[in-house]
Amino acid sequence: MSALIRPPRRLGVLVVTSSLVLAGAAALVARPADAASTDVLITEVYGGGGNSGAPYTNDFIELTNNSSAPVDVSGWSVQYASAAGTSWQVTKLTGSIAPGAAYLIQESGGANGQPMPAPNVTGTIPMSATAGKVALVTNQTALACGSACHADPAVRDYVGFGTANDSETAPAPGLSNTTSAARSNPKQDTDNNSADFAAGNPSPGTLTGGPAEPPLDAKIHDIQGAAHRSPLEGKRVTDVTGVVTAKSSSGFWFQDTQPDADPATSEGIFVFTSSAPTVSVGDALSVEGTVAEFRPGGSGGTTNLTTTELTNAKITVTGTAAVPAPTIVGPGGRVPPSTVIEDDANGDVEKTSTAFDPATDGMDFWESLEGMWIGINQPEVTGPTSSFRELSVVPAGSGVRTVRGGILLQKTDSNPERILLDDVLTPVPDAKTGDKLAGTVTGVVDYSFGNFKFLPTTTPTVIDGGVQREVTKASLPTQLSVATFNVENLDPSDGDAKFDGLAQAVVHNLAAPDILGLEEVQDNDGAINSGTTAADKTLNMLVAAIVKAGGPTYAWREIDPVDNAEGGEPGGNIRVAFMYRTDKPLKFVDTPGGGSTTATTIVTDPAGRPHLSSSPGRVDPANPAWAATRVPLAGEFKWHGQTVFVVVNHFSSKGGDDPLWGRFQPPVQSSAPKRHEQAAAVRGFVDQILAKDKGANVVVLGDLNDFDWSQTADILVGSGNTALVDLPRTLPLPERYSYVFEGNSQILDQILISQNLRPTASYDVVHMNAEFPDQISDHDPQVVKLTPLPSWVR
Repeated sequence: MSALIRPPRRLGVLVVTSSLVLAGAAALVARPADAASTDVLITEVYGGGGNSGAPYTNDFIELTNNSSAPVDVSGWSVQYASAAGTSWQVTKLTGSIAPGAAYLIQESGGANGQPMPAPNVTGTIPMSATAGKVALVTNQTALACGSACHADPAVRDYVGFGTANDSETAPAPGLSNTTSAARSNPKQDTDNNSADFAAGNPSPGTLTGGPAEPPLDAKIHDIQGAAHRSPLEGKRVTDVTGVVTAKSSSGFWFQDTQPDADPATSEGIFVFTSSAPTVSVGDALSVEGTVAEFRPGGSGGTTNLTTTELTNAKITVTGTAAVPAPTIVGPGGRVPPSTVIEDDANGDVEKTSTAFDPATDGMDFWESLEGMWIGINQPEVTGPTSSFRELSVVPAGSGVRTVRGGILLQKTDSNPERILLDDVLTPVPDAKTGDKLAGTVTGVVDYSFGNFKFLPTTTPTVIDGGVQREVTKASLPTQLSVATFNVENLDPSDGDAKFDGLAQAVVHNLAAPDILGLEEVQDNDGAINSGTTAADKTLNMLVAAIVKAGGPTYAWREIDPVDNAEGGEPGGNIRVAFMYRTDKPLKFVDTPGGGSTTATTIVTDPAGRPHLSSSPGRVDPANPAWAATRVPLAGEFKWHGQTVFVVVNHFSSKGGDDPLWGRFQPPVQSSAPKRHEQAAAVRGFVDQILAKDKGANVVVLGDLNDFDWSQTADILVGSGNTALVDLPRTLPLPERYSYVFEGNSQILDQILISQNLRPTASYDVVHMNAEFPDQISDHDPQVVKLTPLPSWVR
């Protein structure tokens, strides 16, 4: 991910309209044009909502009733026009205003700032942060009075601010992202905007105002504080000193060279300048600015933490100085916590009272370094460079490491040592799990997209860790090899390179398994939303590519889903499918009757042996658990005459879950309950097979989108003498992963087998994708080699 995109500034003006009615009284006669209002007044106007540094997420207009009786404003409006505009936007009002009460109208906004108090009315007008016109109008018709609307008979009150071309006598002061225009005396209207209004801190819903507070002398550590949000948020601070350490296209970081003794308070901070800053690295500065909390990610970033910054800055270069030596993170410096991201919060860490523990909580540790110039000695790479040009690294000696240099995600260890290099200031190189970066990598600490970021200023050099793509052993003639492979939205538009790469993986890395369960097979025209659901072209192209790669001929079976009913890319119609070798003593038992909405059930032959009522067949497709999710596919196979049941799955993704490093702690896994329901449905299907034959050969596999230690896996495993064997759980911890996400190695893909198959099982996760930046899929495939035996032998 590259530099953050800040919301653009917005322009505009506002007015309010209606016929004034006292509660229980007849309509009043409209006031004379251009006369001071004796009842409802505009008391505050703010147009910087949601912009960088804004204390609130939305623009607003505030009214009050200075009469002795309630005033019904139903049928009135507030209206807005730009500073030089003659076209008015309208927000209609409802209800009444009690004597002395504030009436809050919320308008358009952005991603930054804290939420507004509950408004009386919500509109959508984007107001200017600096200059504009607002009118309170006693009807709901857009004003048509040109540039002299303050004297219109329908206008109850009027405010021009900044460079507005129309106002009562003279305009109120120009404003900013952090200041509003509020009446110095909410009960007074002299019909002079310049005299009645002053710029100050926005205060929606409260009848306050007046001149802005004088700026406070502060150091960077005073601004940062020992917390996730600044104790000086919204305040103007002055004589903030430091040395520039790094620059971006929209601001710069600088750091105090005289730190305090508290490691919990950062000594660095970002100054937002909106355009390229004019300072240089090494400049010594004195800065005056407004303390703000910027929440990255725009409207989709509500789970992100904020970063503390200075906005609307006045910058004085006082000389030059050496950039401070980097604070070393890792051995020989500040060592991050080893297991805990946050363990004493319950909800929004920015609002709930929680201890700030940099020594024990990873979230607090990296927060205490926010904006600072740091260094990591020869960082170790735990995941590949992503398509967003992010690269996960840890200091030496961190966490439970995988056999190939990754770091393992565990139930009680989310690896708070990790931090993501990002390319905001310099390109990030391609690297893979197990590599290292040469020397001491230096940069500043930032936060975006749910993660703390390490922004180097010079592209690091990669030291090759020697990790190679794995190749599994071929199965013996007596062994049935069964594999699972997520082929990542495969469709014909992916082109020959994708199909050839997958074919090479199947033939060489997976040693051409006998049965292959596929996930994320798309229809014949992929993401084109044409109504096509067939995937025969997709699967035939893969079959042909495997033969081209020197592999055997495969046949395939699948059931087309209902169009756009099972999640994934709109129009793509992803589904699960079987492929199987035709040159082995292996037969797919084709039993007609299956369909996209037809459930396969368990039937028995005259000898009491179980079979599928339809093969291939779908597992419980009417179950609500599969809404917008791929329905599992069951297949009945014969291997040397022995029946083997295989169920291929692709459970719901983790999309929508809170990020590990988000503001809500502990993170809520909102997607998990649906996977629990899906696991229960599949487990119920397996129970039906085992109820007919407790020694049946059963394989459940696929992309379960959940961990080996998850409740989803527990439900699938079951208990007692019908419990399935979860093969990832049989591996040593350093080998227990099939996927790498944000540098965490983890299990998402799994193979489970019935107990009778366990004694002969040989299981291998084939690490050939997830650890490398040049992937043909983001998942590692896995394979189990089995020796099914007839029940009378077992």
